[in-house]
Amino acid sequence: MRLQDMTWMDVESYLEQDDRIILITGATEQHAYLSLLTDILIPSRLALAAAERTGVLIAPALNFGVSPLFAEFPGTISLSNETFSQVLVETVQSLAYQGFRSFFVLNGHGGNKPPAALLDMARGDEIVFDWYDWWTSEAARAFEAHSGLKVGHANWGENFPFVRVGDIPQGDKEPVNLDQIEERVPVRTIIGDGSFGGPYQVDDALMTLLFNTVVDEIAARLAALHGA
Repeated sequence: MRLQDMTWMDVESYLEQDDRIILITGATEQHAYLSLLTDILIPSRLALAAAERTGVLIAPALNFGVSPLFAEFPGTISLSNETFSQVLVETVQSLAYQGFRSFFVLNGHGGNKPPAALLDMARGDEIVFDWYDWWTSEAARAFEAHSGLKVGHANWGENFPFVRVGDIPQGDKEPVNLDQIEERVPVRTIIGDGSFGGPYQVDDALMTLLFNTVVDEIAARLAALHGA
């Protein structure tokens, strides 16, 4: 279920039997040959799949994140840490006022971090708060160990069919030395096409397995969040 498909009366009825909601965070930023909204499209699809199993409501995604590293790449839109945190905090406060208490943040971008104010609210028992970075989750790490592959920015690990918008190169890319960024070398000189390296693409059967493995874990965490 998504807020965009509901009326306020529908949400009021939902709150009579459930206080959970999924918040999707990510970014609009370069992803080499993949969509600029890759970090939104992936958690959105994961959320939909998990919601079908659990019945948990999904809020509209926050399409912009903290992406200053990629400012040189056209199409990237970045927020400051302060702005991102404030928007997320006020989103939670607004929903909490209406009766939502259990918040599952499904995050798709490494530059986004849990706001300290929300962690304080959770420690104070005002809300239940679970932050989930899908690509560093236990499910994703287990998949990496099984497959011998490592998820990286704009490489095979984000190359689901629903984020492809360009022609994907064949083969592998040499891993990028991100330490050079600290040496003030221009980011585009270091990154090139935008991928951090590794295979550009793997068999879609593997991607389906990765997707389903992560959804299994999300559904389990949503179940644990209920009534917490």
